[in-house]
Amino acid sequence: MNALTIPAPSLRARLSRQFALQTMLGLSLVCGAVYLVISLTLASRQDDTLVQKRATVQRLLNEGREVHDIPGIKHLLSDFLSGHDDLSLVVKQQDGTTVFDKNDRNRPEAMTKRQAFEVRLPDELGGAGRAELIYDISKDESLLNRLWWTLLTAAIVGTFAVSATGFVLVKRGLAPLNALARRTSELDASRLDQRLDATGQPEEVQSLLLQFNALLDRLQAAYVQMEAFNADVAHELNNPLSILIGTCEVALRRPRSGAELHDTLASNLEELRRIAGIVADMLFLSHAERGVSARRSLPMSMADLASEVIDYHEAVLEESELRVEVRGDARAAVDTGLVRRALSNLLSNATRYATRGSMIEVRILRVDPRHVSIGVHNRGEVIAPEYLPRLFDRFYRIDPSRTNANRNHGLGLAIVAAIARMHGGTATAESTDQGTFIGFTLEDVGAQGAGDASRVGAS
Repeated sequence: MNALTIPAPSLRARLSRQFALQTMLGLSLVCGAVYLVISLTLASRQDDTLVQKRATVQRLLNEGREVHDIPGIKHLLSDFLSGHDDLSLVVKQQDGTTVFDKNDRNRPEAMTKRQAFEVRLPDELGGAGRAELIYDISKDESLLNRLWWTLLTAAIVGTFAVSATGFVLVKRGLAPLNALARRTSELDASRLDQRLDATGQPEEVQSLLLQFNALLDRLQAAYVQMEAFNADVAHELNNPLSILIGTCEVALRRPRSGAELHDTLASNLEELRRIAGIVADMLFLSHAERGVSARRSLPMSMADLASEVIDYHEAVLEESELRVEVRGDARAAVDTGLVRRALSNLLSNATRYATRGSMIEVRILRVDPRHVSIGVHNRGEVIAPEYLPRLFDRFYRIDPSRTNANRNHGLGLAIVAAIARMHGGTATAESTDQGTFIGFTLEDVGAQGAGDASRVGAS
């Protein structure tokens, strides 16, 4: 049973939600700071009021020396409290006898602030006494309560307002991406030549469009190359298959002798071997393109390896009146079978296009401590610069008429490039009036590379 897939929220929803959360957090911090500052300010004012009133009470009792009885003190303190409905005062003698008491006992304790202190009473009343000021803070608490609800409402309403505005702005900001998605959906394999216009787009979207257009360029090139490859494969296989079908049809039209059937089968076998060679080479290239690397042997002389290949081609070289000379040498740990195959392909290519009676050079050079260059130089027609980059493409031939297509099928140099890549190197081609050089570089990883990776064998 397939698991239920929950779709991820859209970018617009995520940005809007994050914007709303950030707005709520910001407004909450601002409103909290406002409430805290006002609360501390009111508390400080209450404490200052108590200190000032305490000093006033002490001064009144100290300076009121002509007052010697309780009624006089009550009159004096009542005048002091007149107009101060938020203040209450209790004065007692040392023995606890109440001298003055103006305190609303109905006030909640939480709505008052109290401050007790020593006072000086007339000697007739014992001289020393204690007083307690009670400050009614209910108005301040009511103010703070209203402020709390006001700030909370402002934070909530502000969050919704800013979030709604942010949603609209996010939608407008993401409009180029939506337009890009619509335009991208119009592209298909038959319209890979189209590109997305980055004019007037935001800077962030422009970089995305440039990368996307570069990807389309690569896809178009790969698509064109694939179509050409398919056409080349069809052309290469069509000829031998047509020959096979034709010879079989001719042989079946009337009874044939054993000798005639033998000749027909021999001819068909030759064509079948050609088809098998094409398939084997394509399979080799497929393995190489999947990243299979060469299996290294112990370091050996590249000049000795080249001499073995030259000996194998000796008959063809003599027929073309060509001489071969090996110049330079280097020891490297390589896959000898693959390098031998690459050298054989290069030598066959040079033999095919070299001027009759000329000299072919196999050049071996250590480029740096980790790389060795191997190539074949021959004298012949100059290859135009526009053809050089495509020499290593599959089935590519400079001659559009495909002369000698029955003897070579255009995969030799592609195999050379693949072998170079399997050894961590690259294939190169140069052509001037002095001759044509086609070769490749190999990365010499040393003897420790032996057996590292699987090998695609040479055939």
